[in-house]
Amino acid sequence: MMMNRFKLRNVLQFLLANAILALIILAVFFGNILSNPERFLSGYLWSFTICITQWAGPIMIKIILEKRLKWIDRPVTRTFVEIFSLLLWSVFAFISVQFLMYYLVRGILPAAAWLSIEKSIIYTFLISLFISLTFTAIGFFKAWRQSVLKEAELKSEMMAYKYNALRSQINPHFLFNSFNVLSDLVYEDQKQAVRFIRQMSELFRYVLDSRDKELVTLGEELEFMNSYAGLLKTRFGDKLELNINLPQGKDQLIVPMTLQLLIENAVKHNEVSVSKPLKVELRQIGIYLEVENVLQPKEILEESKNTGLKNIIQQFSFFTDHKVDVINNGLTFKVRIPLIQQIENESNHH
Repeated sequence: MMMNRFKLRNVLQFLLANAILALIILAVFFGNILSNPERFLSGYLWSFTICITQWAGPIMIKIILEKRLKWIDRPVTRTFVEIFSLLLWSVFAFISVQFLMYYLVRGILPAAAWLSIEKSIIYTFLISLFISLTFTAIGFFKAWRQSVLKEAELKSEMMAYKYNALRSQINPHFLFNSFNVLSDLVYEDQKQAVRFIRQMSELFRYVLDSRDKELVTLGEELEFMNSYAGLLKTRFGDKLELNINLPQGKDQLIVPMTLQLLIENAVKHNEVSVSKPLKVELRQIGIYLEVENVLQPKEILEESKNTGLKNIIQQFSFFTDHKVDVINNGLTFKVRIPLIQQIENESNHH
């Protein structure tokens, strides 16, 4: 209902604006006809029809081009196609209205009307060119402004995402648990303690190195995941079954630390014990990565605002039209992450 009212209001505003514009054109260029009611009405109808066709056409052309040829994807092609389309429409509409009005108002057939129309064809062309260039320039600068705003929003969101990821790694719980495990290893198995320290350093190095990157390759993310998985296995042992079945060395791209945050969420919100070992699987199906864990919620749940998932969904929306899927069937919890192709990423940044 609200949408219908909004559309009706837009139509009324469009008609009112053209009605006023037609009146201004008559007053400026044909002021002498205002004294003759009959000539005024016919002239006003003439002017109003020209205004309507000259504005409605460019609006429709813009809507069609926005669906098939976006400014961001192919700006040069869009410029030439839009100017040519607008110019063609403007000249065609102006001449068609002239033919129609000569016949309806004065009873002059098109063949005879052409003698009058062709005298003003050069002015028609120049006016049409001006309208085409104006609409194209406005469309280009609007698209450029939206691109700049989107880029700024992306950087802001990415910084917040990286900050949250970094904060999750240096929060007191993570450090306490990690150092607790390390203190036990120092006495029980010094070689494993050295390996644990190396894995922790690799984890923090990756977090710091990727803070200035919007995307990383799947291969880089999996190298990081090996270090993170090593920390988890050392901490939980057989209580955590982490199966990573992903091809390494692929050129597909992913938002840094996505997989780590999803696994961390699984460990954070589910029971991980000897009686209930937690199973987490990472696999690739087509262009998607899937992170799935069995649902065994903790008896005392930590308060969750789903900030991590919201951040992941928002980040991927900047780079691909494929959606992040979150599936909870009561038995398992699954998150499907779209892999981003190199070509797709380049098109989103141009």
